[in-house]
Amino acid sequence: MAVLPAPGLAVLVTAWAFSTAAPSLLAATNSYHLAQAYLDKYYTKKGGQQIGEMVSRGGSSMVKKLKELQAFFGLHVTGKLDQPTLEMIQKPRCGVPDVANYRLFPGEPKWKKNTLTYRISKYTPSLSAAAVDAAVEMALCAWSSAVPLTFVRTDVGEADIMVSFETGDHGDSYPFDGPRGTLAHAFAPGEGLGGDTHFDNAETWTLGMNGFNLFTVAAHEFGHALGLAHSTDPSALMYPTYKYQSPYGFQLPKDDVRGIQALYGPRRTFLGKPTVPHIPPHGPSTPEHCDSSTSFDAVTMLGKELLFFRDRIFWRRQVHQPLGVRPSTTTSSFPQLMANVDAAYQVAERGTAYFFKGPHYWVTRGFQMQGPPQTIYDFGFPRSVQRIDAALHLQEAQRTLFFVGDEHYSYDEKKRKMEKDYPKNTEEEFSGVNGQIDAAVELNGYIYFFSGPKSFKYDTEKEDVVGVVKSSSWIGC
Repeated sequence: MAVLPAPGLAVLVTAWAFSTAAPSLLAATNSYHLAQAYLDKYYTKKGGQQIGEMVSRGGSSMVKKLKELQAFFGLHVTGKLDQPTLEMIQKPRCGVPDVANYRLFPGEPKWKKNTLTYRISKYTPSLSAAAVDAAVEMALCAWSSAVPLTFVRTDVGEADIMVSFETGDHGDSYPFDGPRGTLAHAFAPGEGLGGDTHFDNAETWTLGMNGFNLFTVAAHEFGHALGLAHSTDPSALMYPTYKYQSPYGFQLPKDDVRGIQALYGPRRTFLGKPTVPHIPPHGPSTPEHCDSSTSFDAVTMLGKELLFFRDRIFWRRQVHQPLGVRPSTTTSSFPQLMANVDAAYQVAERGTAYFFKGPHYWVTRGFQMQGPPQTIYDFGFPRSVQRIDAALHLQEAQRTLFFVGDEHYSYDEKKRKMEKDYPKNTEEEFSGVNGQIDAAVELNGYIYFFSGPKSFKYDTEKEDVVGVVKSSSWIGC
């Protein structure tokens, strides 16, 4: 998001009529100065580097600028500083006027590559470093789930997106002004400061609803760092005013998906299946679960049942009763999970299951969540891994295989440690299994690999595929 920089231009002021009563005159004068400062700061075009700000207060005439503000926020356009307008300018917000739903920066700046590095160079005393890392990762994941961008964290050198918590004048010509002033700002894609995102260290940052939620602000600012300006859609993440968003179960709103995909296109997997569906102008259609292209995002045992996840839906069936399939929504059974699940597996002897989404995982006992999400790096993955495509627990060996692209890692569940000499090429290790692995499960002595619309039955003794069926056959199709 971007305000066009350059400090203070003169503002033409329209005469204002005030009551003659002293208290009313004082209140009206204060309101007038508040409005003038707000319009001067956020409704005056300034030349220079594009930058976006999330703030909590606030050249042509005051009346004209007020009308622009009122039109943008959907207020009654009067050109007067009425009560609804005064209330709006006192809300926490991010700082550039727009005229469309999703909006791109002038000239449509975007990154010319699909793998972007980021580095958190300065932390805040409000949160632990691990909490900041998690909030930033989740905020980036919100965007990478919709477009073919991969974010790789680095701890040294200059990254594409430099993230830092700063105080006051920090050298970019946009000084922070203390608590409840400017919350953060981000620069549009480009060289130098392009993509850099700064947060005001004077704010109280949290992962909850008190203070300012770091995930909420970071996700908004990273939209600017990727090339989006503001939206007039109140449900959009890129709407200017601050509104708390929980990172757990967060789904990028439709307007933001349309905007970011206008720049980078929809994200697709190796087999061409969208990770997040491309949203057409009139919304997505409901897919038929028995069509020829049916595939699954994750498959796991949970207790005595098999669970098959696809988008926001999952199907439950008893192992030996393929006709007794019951569909359900992910959010109704796992309200703390993201709607889409990347991978899942169960360790029956512990009575626990693990669900993965982006760089995070959740632990359950049955359908009951066991605490907040944790990061996949607890397992020992390198930082280059941002998400897992599939997980497969091998009960007798007491190890879990994690599939990422065309490779897989092996995790020793007994030692709680990633095994050496991994990752290995999946096709070389599992003869006859073709394509990227979307899901996998061990059942009755066989491994079943799901790749797009196909399910491969793999015999571990023969070390070869002994059968191929449609994935949809597992849910009674």
